[in-house]
Amino acid sequence: MKIIARRALLLVNPKARRGQESITPVVKRLERGGLTVNIEPFEALPEIARDIVRLRHSADLVIVCGGDGSVSSAAVAAMESGLPMGIMPMGTANDLARTLHIPMDLLQAADVIVQGRQRRIDVGTVNGHAFFNVASIGLSTELAQGLDPALKKRFGRFGYALAAMKVLARANHFHARITEKGTTIEAETYQIAVGNGRHYGGGNVVEETAQIDDGRLDLYSLEMTNLWKLALMLRSFRSGKHGAWEEVRTARCVEFDIETKIPMPVNTDGELVTSTPAHFKVHPKAISVFAP
Repeated sequence: MKIIARRALLLVNPKARRGQESITPVVKRLERGGLTVNIEPFEALPEIARDIVRLRHSADLVIVCGGDGSVSSAAVAAMESGLPMGIMPMGTANDLARTLHIPMDLLQAADVIVQGRQRRIDVGTVNGHAFFNVASIGLSTELAQGLDPALKKRFGRFGYALAAMKVLARANHFHARITEKGTTIEAETYQIAVGNGRHYGGGNVVEETAQIDDGRLDLYSLEMTNLWKLALMLRSFRSGKHGAWEEVRTARCVEFDIETKIPMPVNTDGELVTSTPAHFKVHPKAISVFAP
């Protein structure tokens, strides 16, 4: 039987949706499982990578308590340190946990880490910034910019829905150049999304066959004349079959380049981290995570 690592660096985001919940029961469960736990709180996402770099020699694994943005912020530092990563799903959507079948119950999620089973998964990057689920340009970035943090924390997914209705009411399409394997196409689109994992946006599926360890990125572009047709497409996005609609361009590759006439922000796993021109790349099985 594999002996699991003993020293855990537990990074806690008190601003996460469930960040005010007591982590004492979680720590006790981890300690009963044979881990010694060093708790390190963080207030801003850039602190996560700095904490991992600073404390990597005193830890055998990293546990991130927070949402998808927090977990993605830890990715590059965890990759470079070689430390396996545990996930305590304390955010709003928790799509990476959903993809990896990690329980939303925090004590059960702690048990997954204690059991020590690891899985190597892909990491996507855009201009050097990591993402596990999806990176996008257009509607979702407008949603991220317009979503009141207090509304998100209080209402969760319903808060997203309220903000989405406001975004759709004033959305405009934009011109983009998408380059794949040296071939460039021009598109008039409302959104371009590049997926690395399987789930995003609270349970939507990037592409019907997408997996987080398939070594590929899945792109889709919304190229429609009437944006309200999205209402008819919602079921397709939940199942990953949206590529069947003629208004949705899809592609699969290991790298994409996207240019826009003026710089546009890029949303990675719910956080605005960079802008176009954007270079997307997959790093196959670049990190180990604890998963059932």
